[in-house]
Parts: sequence; C-alpha cells; structure tokens
Amino acid sequence: MRTHRFYADIPLSENTSVELPSEAAHHCAQVLRYKVADNLTVFNGDGFDYFSEIESIAKKRCTIKIVSIKNPHNESNLKIHLLQAIARGDKMDFIFQKAVELGVTEITPVFTERCNVKLDNKRLDKKMQHWNKTLISACEQSGRAIIPKLNLPLGINEMQLSEIDSVYLEPTSNKKFTDSSDSQSIRLLIGPEGGLSEKDIKQLDLKGFIGIRVGPRILRTETAGLVAISILQNLKGDL
Repeated sequence: MRTHRFYADIPLSENTSVELPSEAAHHCAQVLRYKVADNLTVFNGDGFDYFSEIESIAKKRCTIKIVSIKNPHNESNLKIHLLQAIARGDKMDFIFQKAVELGVTEITPVFTERCNVKLDNKRLDKKMQHWNKTLISACEQSGRAIIPKLNLPLGINEMQLSEIDSVYLEPTSNKKFTDSSDSQSIRLLIGPEGGLSEKDIKQLDLKGFIGIRVGPRILRTETAGLVAISILQNLKGDL
C-alpha cells in the first residue's frame, strides 16, 4: 500500500503524538478511509519527513504517533529563483506546480507592461493563499520536505540589483545557458503571454539581467520556465 504524504503546519518531533489539521484529518478519514495502525508520512516544511502511525481516527479528527524521521535528501544544490510574469486563468497553478516538481527554491510573481491580470488587495490575498496551497500540494506529490518561498508580486521596476546571476528568456539573444557562470544560484525571469516589451527589457538590463535564448521556437509562458528550469538543472543541478 502506498504511503501518502500530508503537510501539517504544526511542530513535529520523533516519538510524540499530534493531532492532524482538520483538512488532513478529513482526507485520511473520509477519502482514504484510513484505520488505526495505518501508516502515513507528514512534513511541516522543516526539511524532514515524519513517518507516522495512526493512533485514533474519527470523521474529522486524526491523531498520529511519529515513529521516525528522515531527511529525503532531494533538494537540488542549484538554487533557482523563478520570477514568473503573471498569466491568466489557471496557468500560474500549472507553472508553480511544475516548478516545484523541478526543484525551484523561490518564486516571485511579476507584473510586466503586457501583463493583463489586475489584482486588488482582496484578490491578491486570495491568490497568494491559493498559490501557496498549490506549492504545498506539489511538495506533497513530489516528495519535497521544504516548501519553496513564495514572495508577493512586484513590478520589474521594483526589482533590486543582485550579485546572483540573473537571466530572462529572449528569443533574439545569441547567448545560451551554457555561456553562464558556474554559480549555484540564479534568478530566472519568464515573460508574459504577449512577451516582454522593449521597456521591460531595458529595465531588466539596468537591473543586471542578461537575455538568454533556449531554442529556435517561441515558447508559451507556461512552457518557457519549465524548459529553462530543466536545462539549468541538467547543466548545474540534479537532473
């Protein structure tokens, strides 16, 4: 029987009993139909998996005993900060989910000149909560025990100069990822559905970003980042 993984935003330690948050408890009891003595894995984002056994379970409550802990050792040595131009619909969910699976360590949604998505404070709060749940779900599925950091959205003009290698995808560039340094940290900016404007590119150049070409074809925003991350992980990381 496959052991399911659950996120629990609570302190966890070996040889202790804890009550799972209501959402995880409901999933165990009502969806998976777990019983006493069944096994599961819990993580809280501290980098460890907590192998556990169910002590008691009811309709909306589940108490577990943490039997052992383990570091899954599946974090890449390459630290990728994805700066993703905000896309419409559920594209951001797909992008964030796959970025987590591919090992990014930090994500920042970005407003660009051609970004058609408007977020007031109320909608932004809901989006941030939703995106964070997407990251957690992707960690549950992919086996990661550290949740990538999710930053508040910002505009290109708000970005800071950094000593970290910083690149954006530009189909007319003559530079490739193989031309970059051996640094194990990188900021990767992916443009919007309509592409980066001349104003965006000028601002990025002033912020120390370098344009990189990833092939002869123009990629959709939901494809571009995943291709770039995969290339980077293959060159410098763990793929």
